Amino acid sequence: MKKKATSSCLLALLLATTATGFSLGGKTIQTSAHEGPWPLHVVDNSSSGADGVRLADIDGNHLPDLVTGWEEGGITRVYLNPGRDRVHSAWPSVTVGVTPSVEDAVFFDLDGDGSLEVITSCEGTVRTMFVHWPPSGRNSLLVGEEWKTEAIPATRDRGQWMFAVPAQIDGRNGVDLVVGSKGEDGMIGWLEAPSNPRRLEEWTLHPIYAAGWIMSLISTDLDQDGDPDILASDRKGSNAGVLWLENPGFETADSEWKEHRIGADGREVMFLDFSDTNDDGREDVVVAVKPFTIARILQPEDPSQAWESEEIAVAFPQGTGRAKAVSVGDLDLDGRLDLVFSCEGAVPPKHGLIWLAPPSLPDSSEWVAHDISGELGIKYGRIELVDLDGDGDLDILTCEENEGEQSQGLGVIWYENPHVSAATE
Repeated sequence: MKKKATSSCLLALLLATTATGFSLGGKTIQTSAHEGPWPLHVVDNSSSGADGVRLADIDGNHLPDLVTGWEEGGITRVYLNPGRDRVHSAWPSVTVGVTPSVEDAVFFDLDGDGSLEVITSCEGTVRTMFVHWPPSGRNSLLVGEEWKTEAIPATRDRGQWMFAVPAQIDGRNGVDLVVGSKGEDGMIGWLEAPSNPRRLEEWTLHPIYAAGWIMSLISTDLDQDGDPDILASDRKGSNAGVLWLENPGFETADSEWKEHRIGADGREVMFLDFSDTNDDGREDVVVAVKPFTIARILQPEDPSQAWESEEIAVAFPQGTGRAKAVSVGDLDLDGRLDLVFSCEGAVPPKHGLIWLAPPSLPDSSEWVAHDISGELGIKYGRIELVDLDGDGDLDILTCEENEGEQSQGLGVIWYENPHVSAATE
């Protein structure tokens, strides 16, 4: 049975005993003396600057394994899920490559042989993407010397690479890669797989959108025409906002992609999630927007038409840090979707990770904010909601990155959802 932690209140910072509300940006947020913070478990804190977590089953045991790039540490590490009875402790891990200025790492079966490679995206002066080839046998996955690293030549010095996602873009050869970068040469593009994907020199980069700073990329068939489109958040520059790019078709994927702007234009949008938030059968966008807002952007029947936007104010300067990421899931098992919100700049007594329960009445706009992290953690990143301990509720997997001298160095971490045990006590 899980033991619930000491109660704290987001608004009054461990002092309040009754519910309180506040208003920002036209929306009211109701805070509550909900018990928190949640129990914290460290997967790994051995390096510096853990920057995002991606999931896949790399060892075939049907449990989610992890990969994380450590930006300041200059390495990328894979973590093997030790089983639900041991996930509360440090996970077995291996350094798969030296990757200075790494911003993203993702699992990808590049050559279609059933074994997952790791793809890293590096910014700074490296400005290159890399493939980290795994050992030939799963029994050697934790042997670092058995992993081999190669650069993808088409990406070398083409931009500060920020994010990548596998997708079958052109309907031929192997699975391709959708990639995003930032800065002067910022772009969204796709890397075309050759007939022999192991020949990295034959991968071709197709730029399709001029970007300022790509945060999120999601491959999804928005227009339901059978090929994958690209949903993205662009953080900086003249094109800042949320958009989707329409795949011109498998046969012409290397031609122009039509750009559809859907919301938060001109605003500093961060990480987004894509989920049906209003039960109409269509997935909507929820995106963290600096400094203290979540934008919910509702998909119409025809996604090429105008999307409807609304804002949820989630914080105020003395309560949380600045918006970083948002994720959607039913945390309290009441059948309604909640929002998890992460922050950077959460210097104590500010909070870096909270969750929001939706309004309880049909005519209400009041969301209820609950503590997850307490005052621990300064700069949280992307969020993955996954039941790591197998008890039936969604836990929260994330990283705490470096943010100057005040960084607490939590590394790769997860917060244990107390709701199932709370219901059985």
